[in-house]
Amino acid sequence: PIEHHWNVMHRFSYFQGMAENAAISAIDMALWDIKGKALGVPIFELLGGAARTKARIYGHIYENTIEKMLVECEVKMNAGFTAFGHLNPFLDEGNDKVYFKTHIKKMRDAIENTERMRAVVGDRVDLLIEIHRRLTPAEAIVFARGIEHTHPMFIEDPIRPESNDAMARVAEKINIPIATGERLTTKYDFARLLNAGSAAILQMNLGRVGGILEAKKIAGMAEVHHAQIAPHLYCGPIVGAANIQIATCSPNFLILESIETWGGFHSEILKAPIRFEEGHVIPPTAPGLGVELNEEVARANPYTGTMLHLEMTQHPVQ
Repeated sequence: PIEHHWNVMHRFSYFQGMAENAAISAIDMALWDIKGKALGVPIFELLGGAARTKARIYGHIYENTIEKMLVECEVKMNAGFTAFGHLNPFLDEGNDKVYFKTHIKKMRDAIENTERMRAVVGDRVDLLIEIHRRLTPAEAIVFARGIEHTHPMFIEDPIRPESNDAMARVAEKINIPIATGERLTTKYDFARLLNAGSAAILQMNLGRVGGILEAKKIAGMAEVHHAQIAPHLYCGPIVGAANIQIATCSPNFLILESIETWGGFHSEILKAPIRFEEGHVIPPTAPGLGVELNEEVARANPYTGTMLHLEMTQHPVQ
């Protein structure tokens, strides 16, 4: 009884938060994988069945100059992606860099960078603008209004996510859908977000929000509010595989975050690769999560903390 186990885990401790929910998420995903394998079906069949036969993905653009970003846009477009994320028109300077621009320079540079990206990709690619929570509500409104004519698919985390009311004030004054949710840890957080009208696209991370069943509940709440889901991925192939299961069975799914189609270590750690075709992932039909870990590769690559350091340097606070 996965529901029973989830509630026992969630209620037993005095402490709650991201670390506790990450542990619950891991156990939840393992239980669903076990149940799917025991019954011989993929998890999405246990959650209502497939709503689609493929799920759209977006590629990442990691660069710290607009010139490099434009080159990478060309590369990703030619590789078959029809959407790009992690597009930060304010650029990704490291935490060790001193940042200062006048307000008008800061806004105009970022607006021009967005326009240049749109000029490179034309109408072939959707732009998913990522702000990394670096703007104030007033700045976010000025910037979003300045790029509306480039028609981004959404603007992600324009401000810090702690205040639903502040995010809602931004949403009321701009005409670009807001995507957020990667830092939220419970369905109750997402309920408050939806009730405030703060976002049109929910980016729950299955590795910290409580797992697969909680994500399905969040997707259902979003559907009632005519919102969509775009599950967040900055972990590994297990959370990625869980994301695919939720994307496959959720009618209000929009797009999946892809760590460059799981190349390198993310593919080596799987016994069989996930299939990607022309900017989409093909949901595996194998039982459970649809993937099997190569435990020898996992043991040969223990966690060292390096990736956490890299993530922090890619997301400057300015």
